[in-house]
Amino acid sequence: MSLQEPTKDNLSTIIGDMASRLQVVNRSIMDPDDYDLDKYDEIKSLHDIIQAKGQLSVSEIQAFVQELGNYRK
Repeated sequence: MSLQEPTKDNLSTIIGDMASRLQVVNRSIMDPDDYDLDKYDEIKSLHDIIQAKGQLSVSEIQAFVQELGNYRK
């Protein structure tokens, strides 16, 4: 599956994967409907960084969640 195209399905996949990797307990903050497709490239970049890092520290998780919050509608 290619995640290069900014589609709702791809955004849902990326947000869901990030929620799992960031160990988000309250999944309501990671609802794909709360994110704008216009910010897809920025969200995809965060996803790529999270994928590349592998293991994340608690402070890194908090930073990523906070940054992702900046892209909510």
